[in-house]
Amino acid sequence: MIYKTIDLCAGIGGIRKGFEMTDCFKNVLSAEVDKYACLTYEHLFGDNPENDLTSEDFKLLAENTEYDVLLAGFPCQTFSAVGNQKGFDDPDKGIIFNHIADIIKRTRPKAVFLENVENLIRHDKGNTFKTIINRLENTLNYKIIGLDYAEDGTFIINPHNFIRNSRYFGIPQNRPRTYIMAFNREIYSQDSLLKLGMLPLCSETVIYNDLNDGLLEYGADLCYYMSSGYYNTLVAHRERQAENGNGFGYRIVNSPEIKHPVANTILATGGSGKERNLIIDYQDGVAGAIYPTKHTPINDRCIRVMTPTEWGKLQGFINYAFVENGVDTFSFPDGISMQQQYKQFGNSVTIPLIKTMAEYMLKCFEQLNNENNI
Repeated sequence: MIYKTIDLCAGIGGIRKGFEMTDCFKNVLSAEVDKYACLTYEHLFGDNPENDLTSEDFKLLAENTEYDVLLAGFPCQTFSAVGNQKGFDDPDKGIIFNHIADIIKRTRPKAVFLENVENLIRHDKGNTFKTIINRLENTLNYKIIGLDYAEDGTFIINPHNFIRNSRYFGIPQNRPRTYIMAFNREIYSQDSLLKLGMLPLCSETVIYNDLNDGLLEYGADLCYYMSSGYYNTLVAHRERQAENGNGFGYRIVNSPEIKHPVANTILATGGSGKERNLIIDYQDGVAGAIYPTKHTPINDRCIRVMTPTEWGKLQGFINYAFVENGVDTFSFPDGISMQQQYKQFGNSVTIPLIKTMAEYMLKCFEQLNNENNI
């Protein structure tokens, strides 16, 4: 059976691709507003996702689209006290989740899969996540995988039931994220839903054992190496942070003493994601070399930032998701700058993890369909 999906806050299609890699999901509608992400998405999938999910036109389009599963990697935003109290009668207009919830209310898909940052559970002292869970469970009547209940029927949130880390799904990136999977109680009985297990904790598939297992591409272009001035600034900043008792600062993730190097989280903002994922990449003639766009010579330790290609590998776009007949077909369309490439990878998801979640959803569907005679 093929389940149809709609892909909201689509980015460059990481969630969609992870689901489609199971060969049991087919995307029929997408929504993304970032024009550069839309260019890459269309280049990769052949359809343009440029739609505003907050618009009434798109909501009507979704209502008239036959589909089974809603996918969304939505942004983390604070709900106002008034918005929390009024719910769907008067939602905070700028809160993307409220519009996603409205689409769920109007279309009633069989299942929902949402992705967000790890901090979603703690955001606004936990109120943001509680609001989302309450909307899905009580207002929309969906059973959330991993949600525990007290004797009086109120829900109990255990963060360990929702946070999963990319490093345990075959990719050497320490990237904890919040995942929510929920099923429609109007279709499936509560008894059958309560029998479903937890979200997968890991995957048996290993794409890279660590960064040195073919992920890092040594001998990078000089443009990726840090100037001595920039590097010295990072060193001074880290020393100040250490004096203040803080652990923030640059990180060299492939230092020789690290037996199995793993990347830290890559970020859409680029800067800190790059500086906490620095690489030692020795090449003859690099230390002290002059590069036209750098104000000072290249640092003498041969430290560089990761390349966009390495970030693409850390998310499973490159050398995994788009490999056809042994050939990697992933590419960016013309006009996507290096800055945009970093942003798009940093803002996306780790596809091998998403594929594992999609496979788990298929198992849930099979179990639910059998128990509900569907």
